[in-house]
Amino acid sequence: MEGKTVSVERVIKAPPDKIFALLADAGKHSTFDGSESVNHSTAESVPLSMGSKFGMAMRGRIETLFIPYRTTNTVVEFEPNRRIAWKTTGAGGLIGGRIWRYELSPVGDGQEGTLVRETWDVSEDKQPWLITRGSMPKQTADGMRATLERIAELVES
Repeated sequence: MEGKTVSVERVIKAPPDKIFALLADAGKHSTFDGSESVNHSTAESVPLSMGSKFGMAMRGRIETLFIPYRTTNTVVEFEPNRRIAWKTTGAGGLIGGRIWRYELSPVGDGQEGTLVRETWDVSEDKQPWLITRGSMPKQTADGMRATLERIAELVES
């Protein structure tokens, strides 16, 4: 892992507004999560905005064992149809601080699709030494690639 971020990107054959609408709906996050760690949103299906808070029921995996936990997420970056990011914390703010960021850029004249970049940013995480070692960055990148694939499946139809 170079620095404190891991990013993956791909072109999705849909306009930025359609992709952004999916990303900005916390109630739909489990439909496109490629890591399969988002169980369901504890929020209503309403559009997010800067400063919005939403909860997620999660399931962490250790080997073949799934451990349930909850997170609180706060939208920390918000530019409609261009960028959205939220910071995830848990255990009353004692753990976490990871930022999940999506950046959208039209390709060509916008008719060709949208370049979507997902970034896992641990620069503000409370335990970066724990999550940046071993296989976690690779597993995260693999999960993000699967997430972008699922987003494509949902919005390209």
